[in-house]
Amino acid sequence: MSGLIGKKIGMTSFFTEEGKSLGCTLVEAEASIVSQIKTIENDGYYAVQLAYGDCKDKSLSKAELGHLAKANSKGKRKLVEFRTFENQVSLGQALQISDVFKEGEKIIAVGTSKGKGFQGVVKRHGFAGVGGQTHGQHNRLRHPGSIGACSFPGRVFKGTRMGGRMGGDRVKVKNLEILKIYPEKNLILLAGAIPGAKNSFVILEK
Repeated sequence: MSGLIGKKIGMTSFFTEEGKSLGCTLVEAEASIVSQIKTIENDGYYAVQLAYGDCKDKSLSKAELGHLAKANSKGKRKLVEFRTFENQVSLGQALQISDVFKEGEKIIAVGTSKGKGFQGVVKRHGFAGVGGQTHGQHNRLRHPGSIGACSFPGRVFKGTRMGGRMGGDRVKVKNLEILKIYPEKNLILLAGAIPGAKNSFVILEK
């Protein structure tokens, strides 16, 4: 899959020719530098590594700076490998949006969802809660209720939906249509929502 690395700007509206309003996400995808080309002979598999996002040299180790120097690139924040890259690329090449994507294509977005911290079962799993405030249940409205069985098996099964850490996971969203590409501003407009907070990195794949 070939693709690019981008940064989520936020959500907005897009009006079609029929006047229909669509919720969409704006992604900034500046030029990604080909920082390494892995081959079967040298690495055991084929892949194209892209580097994205300028950063200060002091933020990287000497090994990372030396790795990027082979591609005549400055310090970059994000490195991502793409297997079976469709386009023929060369080391140090700068890939723009128009080099990989076209308007109307369906692509995949991969990102890290927003971290919610420790959440209860109502927010985490959509439970309805125990019910009304009758029979002395003044503090049980958003609690899970019973989680076990009878004396047999006498334990709580693994995987039971309970409260816990929510969010902060790697999420993949498929079949996102490219509504518009703004090559002069390095922006791409995707129909629907993609995972992650504003200014977070997102991987776009074909």
